[in-house]
Amino acid sequence: MDHAAVLARYDLEMRRNARPDAPGARTERAGAVVRQVADGRGWNGVVWSGLDAAGADRAIAGQIAYFTDLGRDFEWKLYGHDGPEDLGERLSAAGFRAEEPETLMVGEIADLTLEERLPDGVRLVRAADAAGVGLVVAVHERVFGTDGTALRDHLLARLAADPGTVLAVVALAGEVPVASARLELVPGGDFAGLWGGGTVEEWRGRGLYRALVAHRTRVAAAHGCRHVQVDASVMSRPVLERLGLHALTTTTPYLYKR
Repeated sequence: MDHAAVLARYDLEMRRNARPDAPGARTERAGAVVRQVADGRGWNGVVWSGLDAAGADRAIAGQIAYFTDLGRDFEWKLYGHDGPEDLGERLSAAGFRAEEPETLMVGEIADLTLEERLPDGVRLVRAADAAGVGLVVAVHERVFGTDGTALRDHLLARLAADPGTVLAVVALAGEVPVASARLELVPGGDFAGLWGGGTVEEWRGRGLYRALVAHRTRVAAAHGCRHVQVDASVMSRPVLERLGLHALTTTTPYLYKR
């Protein structure tokens, strides 16, 4: 893989020309910044910036003022190759709080090792209604220890308004949800996003994460996508590397609360 070329395509398609990720949200360009604006339950934040040292502080202040006027907390999603080099320090000085960095990993679907082998007694079920989404959210809350209300709202809204752009899937051991994940598609896009993959602790190490990656990747390929991309945690990165994905850069959420 030509890392620089793929990263440039990713920046152009998924960031500079970003599309809103939920019904009712919108993307806007404000100078050298692209942002998403949603209601209070959706994701609000900066998805791309092309800043230099001379204009960075002014741009940061502008986004703080904009989202504060809307009454929104927001995120500045900072990638490791974004300029200027001290942009993270500038965000921190302006009142943002950095969360744990993750690794942007991208794989060319044709080159990936896709093995959808499940433990005995486990099956994958697509979540197509409120009950199915509830199972996905239940796993999410157990694995990540966070409130799944926003995820539930996001999935239900996407499934109702544009079901062809999202796939939520849960692994059931009998009738017990033990792993879940989702796939998000941009119509006509090159990159499919693999999000939220997680397995409850007692079922880890049995291939469920790999099976969920394989299942979603096959769906992405059927929709004409060439690449899959993941914001990978420290735990998932080694698994993804073994499957054939490449680390291209880091991504760090910087959160601003009014």
